[in-house]
Amino acid sequence: MTRWTRLRFSAAAAAAACVLAAVPPAAGAAPAARTYDVRDYGATGDGTTLDDDAIDRAIDAAAAAPGRGTVLFPPGTYKSRTLHLKSDITLHLAKGATLLAAPGGMDEAEPNPWDAYQDFGHSHFRNALLTGENIHHLAITGSGTLDGDGLGTSNTLEPGVGDKILSLKRCADLDIKDVTFTRGGHFALLLNGCDGVRMTRTKVLTSTDRDAVNLINSRHVDIGHSRIEGRDDGVVLKSDYALGRTYTSQDIRVHDSDVLSTENNALQFGSETCGDFRDIRFDRLRIGGGGKAAIGIVSMDGADISDVRYSDITMTKGATPVFIKIGDRKRCPGAPAAGRIHDIRFRHVTGTGLTHPVTGVDYTSTITGAPGADVTDITFDRVRLTVPGGHPASDAELVPGEYLTDYVPKTYGVRPSYGWWIRHAKDITFTNSAVTTDTNDDRPAFVADDGVGITLDRVTAQRGTASPYDVGFSGVSGPVVRHSTTTDGEALRIRTTG
Repeated sequence: MTRWTRLRFSAAAAAAACVLAAVPPAAGAAPAARTYDVRDYGATGDGTTLDDDAIDRAIDAAAAAPGRGTVLFPPGTYKSRTLHLKSDITLHLAKGATLLAAPGGMDEAEPNPWDAYQDFGHSHFRNALLTGENIHHLAITGSGTLDGDGLGTSNTLEPGVGDKILSLKRCADLDIKDVTFTRGGHFALLLNGCDGVRMTRTKVLTSTDRDAVNLINSRHVDIGHSRIEGRDDGVVLKSDYALGRTYTSQDIRVHDSDVLSTENNALQFGSETCGDFRDIRFDRLRIGGGGKAAIGIVSMDGADISDVRYSDITMTKGATPVFIKIGDRKRCPGAPAAGRIHDIRFRHVTGTGLTHPVTGVDYTSTITGAPGADVTDITFDRVRLTVPGGHPASDAELVPGEYLTDYVPKTYGVRPSYGWWIRHAKDITFTNSAVTTDTNDDRPAFVADDGVGITLDRVTAQRGTASPYDVGFSGVSGPVVRHSTTTDGEALRIRTTG
């Protein structure tokens, strides 16, 4: 009997159980939330028996009852294949309860006519431990754990192997509170086309697998007071074409949390960027690692990214502290032109120990547009970075390539400056900021190439013992350096060419 056949047979049983469990409310009273214990529907919680059919029966019963039903997982380990979420339910995992992904038997990935425009993992939604489409008023709460131990992480999977813990497509009004996600497969949380997401006091611990939290084509999101760890991206905002159209991602808040990525980006926009982004805030965050970048913003497929704010951020173990790039990959229908990145603000950002969390390599913070598509209107206020240093003056002559279809910071190799490297940019301003090194570095602190209105105002930069100059402008019109000195109080030396 197939998984779907069992589900059809269970429908009648679920309806009957609902009738037995539900007591009608008094006349005129609002329907009360009811609790549906998965053990009452046949779940064992012994860690060996497949409990998914029983859990799905409890979900169906909770969804069919008046009011908002709660599906309760008492202490125990509930081994499960794909579970099918419904609207108006709460999954509550009690302390000591673990929902464990089975290593096989998951629902197959559904066909998607648009899967050429994004990676396999977020082209498909049903090959997950928990999946739901077009659902609303869903909550996942409790002190328990969702464990994706049986999930895969590669872009090619054996039939029946899932690659996500929670996968939601076009959801509304989602609450996640107090639970722990661990060993998340390719994606611990994949949310695409969701409106109204609140995640608080949640742990996403998937630094041995891949992505932690993917927010794709979503809006009105608040993530706070949480710990988020990924081997791939930590918290990533994307706008792919998996839903067959573009969306604007907006009104997203990430705050008061710890975030890290051991191999990729802690906080990231992209790389999939078909739709636009605006009104995004990152506040009071501690970044504990970023194998590619601590903070990354890339527009690779035509997206307009604007009105983004970073404030009160501390970072360490970020291979590239900040990486901002406009590319021209065109991986969206119609091969759109290069996008825009503008109106970005950084305030009170501090970084120390800025090397790759695993390998120890490091790369200079980078702001680069594309030819004819400048990054514009970026402000850094009280941004202070201490970088590893250790490069000779000869590296100041390096000229990195354009790499318009690549979004990986290390592709550019060693930059000609140790603090900030800027190219194809307009109206980039640093105020009350500083950049220093752990080890002597004889490259200049700042290099800008092909720009307009690059301003350093009250900036402090450490000078290498053999550094020929401190700030380099090449092909830059209207540069301004004022009230800025070395750490020893000397005026910055400026070289202007082109």
